[in-house]
Amino acid sequence: MQLTHEHREIQNTLQRFIAQEINPHVDAWEAAEIFPAHAVFKQLGDLGLLGLCKPEEYGGAGLDYSYGLAMAEALGHIHCGGVPMAIGVQTDMCTPALARFGSDELRREFLAPAIAGDAVGCIGVSEPGAGSDVAAITSHARKDGGDYVISGQKMWITNSLQADWMCMLVNTGDGPAHKNKSLVVVPLRDGPGGKLTKGIEIAQKIRKIGMHSSDTGLLYFDEVRVPQRNLIGQEGQGFVYQMQQFQEERLWAAVSSLVAMEQCIHDTIEWAQGRKMFGATLADQQWVQFKLAELQTEIEALRALAWHACELYLQGQDVLQLASMAKLKAGRLNRTVADTCLQFWGGMGFTWENRVARLFRDGRLGSIGGGGDEVMMGIIAKTMGIAKRRVV
Repeated sequence: MQLTHEHREIQNTLQRFIAQEINPHVDAWEAAEIFPAHAVFKQLGDLGLLGLCKPEEYGGAGLDYSYGLAMAEALGHIHCGGVPMAIGVQTDMCTPALARFGSDELRREFLAPAIAGDAVGCIGVSEPGAGSDVAAITSHARKDGGDYVISGQKMWITNSLQADWMCMLVNTGDGPAHKNKSLVVVPLRDGPGGKLTKGIEIAQKIRKIGMHSSDTGLLYFDEVRVPQRNLIGQEGQGFVYQMQQFQEERLWAAVSSLVAMEQCIHDTIEWAQGRKMFGATLADQQWVQFKLAELQTEIEALRALAWHACELYLQGQDVLQLASMAKLKAGRLNRTVADTCLQFWGGMGFTWENRVARLFRDGRLGSIGGGGDEVMMGIIAKTMGIAKRRVV
């Protein structure tokens, strides 16, 4: 689709902010294995960038989804993967269902502060025994008076060491696995940056091979009381709502990877042009030229696929297949681009500080998070009619 002047202005605003307020600190945040989410989100909120596609009555801009993807693409200018991912959780993973289906009271209490950058959110789906198989989650909520009482675990939760609330997928009934789940807003703290809610324990900060500046945790929930009014939409519809959120999350993942891959190629070209070997430069080698040209072509193909899916999505069409294709392609291409470029850097590519090496580490998550490659292929096969749908 054709981006407008307004799309470009949003991207330009974000790029200036990234250059001034984020990239100068990325190396320190990577070393600390955390970034100051509340401070960064507040700055983004003040710029009006955390609610581009959210309703105006809650502080959003009321724009269509293409503006959110334009922002996602510009986030690729950040010199790591962890900070963009954390921002994406706030804008495209923990808030879409709340914005669409939450009550007015719930949106004013949790969505409005998230848009303003006054509160940090996270999405609670994955568990130690249930990642890509969302239907297998075991966290449960029973009713007691006007409350839900929630017990269980959530793992691989981005932003969770700093988050103030969680959009949590939890079993609220005993029916079929795809019809007994609900999305519930669970306050994790007694206020922004405050003490943990009674019954909630951050059991572990998970150390990862990449995405270092993004905090990731394992959380325990032991008889945590949450008002039933914190239910998003209808009880038992949580699986459906989460699948809808996944479509946007997967398009976000594809588009947000584009600039980082292009920058990886650009850095490699600069390196190759200055690298003398065997009486010429590395860039003079036809194999290097052809391989980088091929990778750039693949990136442009992914860009076209993702934005085509966005255009159809804006028209109200089901883009499950295209979003899954874009997510699959992005995860695999991230790996190919980083690995190929790292090889051209030789020993320098194997150093920790090298940005190509950082993409090599960070980009590996693309084929795992938000549904693994195998899940994407399963969805694509089903939408093509060549795989039987499971009866539930």
